[in-house]
Amino acid sequence: MRFKSLLIAAAFATAGLCGQAFAAQKVRIGTEGAYPPFNQVDSKGNITGFDVDIAKALCAAAKLDCTIVTQDWDGIIPALNARKFDAIAASMSITEARKKAVDFTDPYYTNKLQFVAPKTSTFSPDQLKGKVLGAQRATIAGTWLEQHAKGAQIKLYDTQENAYLDLAAGRLDAILADKFVNYAWLKSDAGKDFEFKGKPVFNNDKIAIAVRKGDTSLREKLNAALKVILADGTYKKINEKYFPFSIY
Repeated sequence: MRFKSLLIAAAFATAGLCGQAFAAQKVRIGTEGAYPPFNQVDSKGNITGFDVDIAKALCAAAKLDCTIVTQDWDGIIPALNARKFDAIAASMSITEARKKAVDFTDPYYTNKLQFVAPKTSTFSPDQLKGKVLGAQRATIAGTWLEQHAKGAQIKLYDTQENAYLDLAAGRLDAILADKFVNYAWLKSDAGKDFEFKGKPVFNNDKIAIAVRKGDTSLREKLNAALKVILADGTYKKINEKYFPFSIY
């Protein structure tokens, strides 16, 4: 009986070890939570949006046990490198400067930058001198303004929402932001009196998930998962939930 009990105990121990071996990898994913419709916190405290849905779909396809957390945009890369989370899914553009601090997955959508101004305005992207222009801080929109809007007054904001508030209040002549974020805002009550002005000033902004430098394992798992959700229709369903056109 004692020998039999030992065998049973050993079997349970082995099963426990196997369970641990096949347990899903736990991954924490950071997002801003203030960039609708890509990431935001709803009235019930839930983190939602296109970035969040894509991240969850990637985790499911890669069989990862993921938790989504929020982090202010300005500190999101330092927080990743401080190991507060393992990846960033926050509509982050791939730039040469950022590639020095993080590694990126394959892009999961392509963005454009376009100005928005009041419908009654004669604002033109070809005449920026003397204008008061806004963008979110630490974004390619802000960088574009600093490099190209010579003679304009540039105001940079901690969140995109605060930039929209100043535009709506008449404190800005126009803002430059991601076209798809602007698209969603223009459909809202707050944006009904505004419109796109001119053509996009930048067309090939690739958006990807960031991981810590050297985290090849997680990056490859996410890349493989992206191929899966593109092939099985999951990506298309998420895209159609937010936009009537493809943003991939």
